[in-house]
Amino acid sequence: MGLFDKMFKKKVCAICGNEIGLLGNKKLEDGNLCKKCAAKLSPFFSERRNSTVQEISEQLQYREENKKALENFNTTLTYGDYQKIHFDEDQNAFVVTSATNIVEANPDIIHLSQVTGCELHISENANEEQYDDKEGNSVSYDPPRYIYSYDFDITLHVNHPYFNEITIRLNSSDIETTTTAVEARRKPQPRWNDKYCKYEKMGNEIVQKLLQSRIEREVNAQPRKAVTCPYCGATTTPDKKGCCEYCGSSLQ
Repeated sequence: MGLFDKMFKKKVCAICGNEIGLLGNKKLEDGNLCKKCAAKLSPFFSERRNSTVQEISEQLQYREENKKALENFNTTLTYGDYQKIHFDEDQNAFVVTSATNIVEANPDIIHLSQVTGCELHISENANEEQYDDKEGNSVSYDPPRYIYSYDFDITLHVNHPYFNEITIRLNSSDIETTTTAVEARRKPQPRWNDKYCKYEKMGNEIVQKLLQSRIEREVNAQPRKAVTCPYCGATTTPDKKGCCEYCGSSLQ
């Protein structure tokens, strides 16, 4: 086989067996993957080139099981405008997606017990505002004015077989604050902006919600000490709910 033949030999997908188009090959460590099969992988998975055919096959099997499980996923709480976090509070699980049809999009179901960390990041960008003079040149104001824009991202760390970190953008467009002629000498307070406050509050609520299960696990893991119940006077070791084992009164 000549060099030309080797270069243009048709490749076959190691998963579905179909021929791969000229620009449709997705390389694996020991084979090739077509775009159709690659699109079925987790949207948060980034190690495709370092994965074997066997590993990809196992992930695609998991993805089919995940899609089936989504049929029983019931959204009870939603956060975000761009990428949304849908919680199923009955199952202590959530998904992250911007799609309206959750089952079709097949986002990974993540259980709260898999969350290992979560932070809210607020990024700020400053762009100078200018005007056109009589000659049509862009000129700075005196003193300079700036448009400040903000983005709100949640960085989520998880214990998952196919990814360990997700970045979630909460706002669908930049949150802007603009300096006026009077304010130009000082930076405006972003919390004067209602949308800024909305997303800051939302982000903090999400962090608290996602870390709730981890905090509860850490509290439950601590050894419970015997105390005197102020209601019945018994010496008791509080149960997991923090109640007296004799009279059932809350000792929190």
